[in-house]
Amino acid sequence: MRFVFGALIFISLSSLGQSGFVDLTSPHNTVRTHLENLQPESFNDSLAAQAFNPKERTLEEAKESALKLKRALDGKGIYIYMDEVSKSENYYDSTGRRHKFILLQAYPRIFLLKNENGNWYYSDSSIDAIDALYKDTFRFGTGSLMNLLPKLGTQKILGLYMYQYIAILILAFISALVYKLFSLITERVIRKLLYTSGYKGETSKKYLWLLARPASVFFIVLLLILFTPALQLPAEYAQYIITGLRVTLPLFGTIILYRMVNVIAVYLNRIAHKTDSTLDDQLVPLLRKALKTFVVIIGTLFILDNLEVPILPLLTGLSIGGLAFALAAQDTIKNFFGSIMIFIDKPFQVGDWVTTGDIDGTVEEVGFRSSRIRTFRNSLVYVPNGKLADSTIDNHGLRKYRRFYTQIAINYDTPPELIKVFVSGLRKIVQEHPNTRKDNYHIYFNDMAASSLNIMFYIFFEVPSWAKELEARHEVLLEIMNLAKELGINFAFPTQTLHVENLPGQLPLSPTYISANEAEAKLSSFFEKKVD
Repeated sequence: MRFVFGALIFISLSSLGQSGFVDLTSPHNTVRTHLENLQPESFNDSLAAQAFNPKERTLEEAKESALKLKRALDGKGIYIYMDEVSKSENYYDSTGRRHKFILLQAYPRIFLLKNENGNWYYSDSSIDAIDALYKDTFRFGTGSLMNLLPKLGTQKILGLYMYQYIAILILAFISALVYKLFSLITERVIRKLLYTSGYKGETSKKYLWLLARPASVFFIVLLLILFTPALQLPAEYAQYIITGLRVTLPLFGTIILYRMVNVIAVYLNRIAHKTDSTLDDQLVPLLRKALKTFVVIIGTLFILDNLEVPILPLLTGLSIGGLAFALAAQDTIKNFFGSIMIFIDKPFQVGDWVTTGDIDGTVEEVGFRSSRIRTFRNSLVYVPNGKLADSTIDNHGLRKYRRFYTQIAINYDTPPELIKVFVSGLRKIVQEHPNTRKDNYHIYFNDMAASSLNIMFYIFFEVPSWAKELEARHEVLLEIMNLAKELGINFAFPTQTLHVENLPGQLPLSPTYISANEAEAKLSSFFEKKVD
């Protein structure tokens, strides 16, 4: 029966004056019938249409589907390796549980089915998939060029037709012209951006110009991807050219985004410099590095995907490897999250004087792994951010007021009236100094020490840094010394007096005391004077 059916097909085709290979008894033969009869040297679209079962549709519709699939495959650079197409007449797909052969794993909707007569045809559902593939390959009507280009010349030279050489030259000329035009437009756009956004520095201009060049190339690659399928280059060449263009597109896209990060960083730096915090100044470089790393990783994944490298197994392997790496580098990850907590909580900023544990110094830099603190011995201490985030931090830099306390010691022979005037003068010094807190200070004569009369001097400076605090202390202490000199007050220092009770020829040093009645009278007189 199969022999009779094949003979009928052969007789019917012979009656039409056609010749070529026609065999639909296996997936291999059907695909061969389709593709071999559409080769330029043996072109016969009527025979190729037999693979699409003209009995189920008109011959013209079958021809159209055959040509569309062939042109789409050549346009995308997909080469059908006939050795990989099954030659079994009874090929069976165990997954679908029927006689079904998928032509390309990348396009599972295009497949062949075996009918009741034992012949293999492209399925009816494949027709819609072929139309979708054709539209995806030839966008914006570029498929119509395939009917116009052969008119430029069909002479074959070194494996290519004359019209293909001419089309390549035209495409190269158009690409160069578009590149120049796009560069000119980009130049004007960038100038306008520089003018409107306030980018006036040479660094900003350099970053924007470096961004414009790959953007122009990116646009040209898009044009080549759009028009190259219409050239219908030989599949053995087209697959490498199309693959190269598909890889070049995400490559230049990655370069554009990579350089765009620099432009964004310049803009963020401008914002960071306007804020009072210095921690965000450290955050911008770290954010720039993180964004660049992210762009490179995503760009690499797109490139691998266009090279048809399986991404899912790669990501799965990376996740397993990442888990092992995380276990081995858990301290590093802890420090990374510690740095995130520092940037979120902002317990300090660059330039603050902090004390944490045994470390006392000024914060110089906050990184993703550690922070650098300059001690007052001028040594540099690297503190892991994980440890820093878990420890107690005393931030002296966040103090609004800086306390200053000292005892002013004066001689015991200083009269009480003079001490009173001196204390009033000290308070006036605090009131007139521009960097002292006026609503909270304490200056009192509060102690009679072993060798001095002590005046407590307890005030607060309102200054932003330790250097300013030292400067304010210097000014206040000089004013205190000038006031003491003006009033004739002598500062006390530790002394010892040798007391000899009796010396020959001198009056005895032993004091003589008044009686209790006289003392009571003097006490009453003292407080009566205070009342008056």
